[in-house]
Amino acid sequence: MKSIFEKDAYQEITNRLNNLTSQNKAKWGKMNVTEMLSHCRKPFEVALQEVTIEKPNIVMRLLFKMVSPSLYNDKPWKQGLPTAKEFIEHIDNSAFEAQKNLLKSKIEQISQSEAFFKPSKVHPYFGKFNSEQWGKSFYKHLDHHFRQFGV
Repeated sequence: MKSIFEKDAYQEITNRLNNLTSQNKAKWGKMNVTEMLSHCRKPFEVALQEVTIEKPNIVMRLLFKMVSPSLYNDKPWKQGLPTAKEFIEHIDNSAFEAQKNLLKSKIEQISQSEAFFKPSKVHPYFGKFNSEQWGKSFYKHLDHHFRQFGV
């Protein structure tokens, strides 16, 4: 699995983002392209500790811990997986350019922040990740949604 901390992977993701337009339609799911951009930015903000989300109860934490390897392994995510309510924002496409620029800024910030995630940081849902796991999960999440919108 590629990592957002790798120069080539960062460049690939940036190029794919640049190819998105407000006209891109989802191949699956309920989000429009602008909502997807906002959705993709929110995990970066959580990881960088710019925003906080409520930790799930102990049962859900154990469940999330069991599925956490799927966030950074090589197996693609299934289409139509549920989205955490904290990462959903209803926005129309008039805000597309603003959301695209916000995400572009966060991708750049994250790509240069590998040291922040060493030796490890705790994800509020999935537990402790090392920098390699964080980098792969950032890439995998973006790749999933960019494929959703055809880039």
